Amino acid sequence: MKVSYKTYDTERLHLRPTALHDAHFVYELLNSPKWIQNIGDRNVKSIDMAREYINVKMMPQLKRLGFGNFTVIRKSDGVKMGSCGLYDREGLTGVDIGFAFLPQYEKKGYAFEAASQVMHAAIHDFNLTDIKGITSKENIASQNLLKKIGLSFEKMITLPDDDDEIMLFRWVKEK
Repeated sequence: MKVSYKTYDTERLHLRPTALHDAHFVYELLNSPKWIQNIGDRNVKSIDMAREYINVKMMPQLKRLGFGNFTVIRKSDGVKMGSCGLYDREGLTGVDIGFAFLPQYEKKGYAFEAASQVMHAAIHDFNLTDIKGITSKENIASQNLLKKIGLSFEKMITLPDDDDEIMLFRWVKEK
């Protein structure tokens, strides 16, 4: 039985759960300089390793929770530009919203458009009441985007198996 997961459309974008056929794109994104600098090297060095990454790191959460990593596709030409999603991340209580785009698609409003849609889905489709976002002290663009979609800086934290202190942003539904 094939399970159907939610997809989303904005004015310019189509967001759908990342699938095995996105391996070429995932390989490119995970090895882009800003991904490695801001998120970290995932040691995905081939298309086959990207397929395995999708299968082991992305698909289990999607199957378990019904949400995860969305591939962001430009409607006008079908180009895969980035990813945006909700992550059940080790070391964080609750769900983390995250985003990353290939360099040529940055600074065009795509990340805001995608993250706004994912934030809306988190609240209205998945009924999440506590959403977090993490970023490095140096990543001003991500800090600004997290604020723009409604999260506020809460505190500095460190994740398991990482010595670097990062910024934790948070949105909590008002009661």
